[in-house]
Amino acid sequence: MDLDVIVGDITQQGTDAIVNAANSSLLGGGGVDGAIHRAAGPALLDACRALGGCDVGGAKVTPGFALVARWVIHTVGPRWHGGEEGEPDLLASCYRSSLARADEVGAATVSFPAISTGVYGYPISPAARVALDAVSACSTDVQSVVFVCFDEANRAAYQAALER
Repeated sequence: MDLDVIVGDITQQGTDAIVNAANSSLLGGGGVDGAIHRAAGPALLDACRALGGCDVGGAKVTPGFALVARWVIHTVGPRWHGGEEGEPDLLASCYRSSLARADEVGAATVSFPAISTGVYGYPISPAARVALDAVSACSTDVQSVVFVCFDEANRAAYQAALER
């Protein structure tokens, strides 16, 4: 599998699927979640309502609607509580579950945001290591994964995790 790290806008990625760092209701929010809902249009909210929410570490899929990407894979990352409440395992599960949903819809290319590193408070460097380890170890048909970082500091953390 090809892995790449970029700075960019996940809503503009031309991969088959983009991953949404969602809350458990899947009904929109701030950050990446809000940006994806705004870019996809109101049909995304209707599709998410029908899913009935999602557990932390799980993932569910909807069409991309007005997005470039054909699919949106919604995953719910853990809130950071110091790392002693299973956060690394839950975060790794987000990546594995998302790739499993990508396989179910036949997505060969997937873009991920930095799950849980915004308002959920997961420190970027440990989150990047978990992300790269989980994706690299996952058995999947996905051929290419792009980690789309919102700024250079996050890109540097993901690049460092990729190079180790």
